[in-house]
Amino acid sequence: MGRRGGRAVFMPSRLVFPGGAVDAVDLGADVPLTPLCRARLAVGSDCPPGAVAAAALRELTEETGQTLRHSAPLRFIFRAITPRGATRRYDARFFLADADDLATDPDRFGDADEELTELGWRRIDEAAQQNLPFPTRLALAEAAATPDPAGVPFLQSNEARITRIA
Repeated sequence: MGRRGGRAVFMPSRLVFPGGAVDAVDLGADVPLTPLCRARLAVGSDCPPGAVAAAALRELTEETGQTLRHSAPLRFIFRAITPRGATRRYDARFFLADADDLATDPDRFGDADEELTELGWRRIDEAAQQNLPFPTRLALAEAAATPDPAGVPFLQSNEARITRIA
């Protein structure tokens, strides 16, 4: 996790996971995903699942300097969408990967861009004590939980409820 700059337009000074938008370069990427992960990412989305996963991996590298091995499995754990009409909208997907699958030194963040500061690994219980955005707090809870075979939690802020992506 890292802290966004105080002058950032979106979530200034907040502790967040690396992330960002799907770029054109991500659209042609084919990230290895399990059939279940691919199917869950496709639910209610116009963006190809491989592109969403590729964007997550690219943003991880850009914002932290960390890179996963190409064959490292990603686990899709949570999705959140901001309400319609909000000034800044996002449709975020949160993934987990095992730190043992990093191709880079897990303690080195020197190759990161400057979008996030205070980069580092945080224990879930310690991160939960921070002033976190609500979706980040929910994603941490999902990261700590045993995977739910019933599906991935999906927060649709405009409906203020969590459903499941089966």
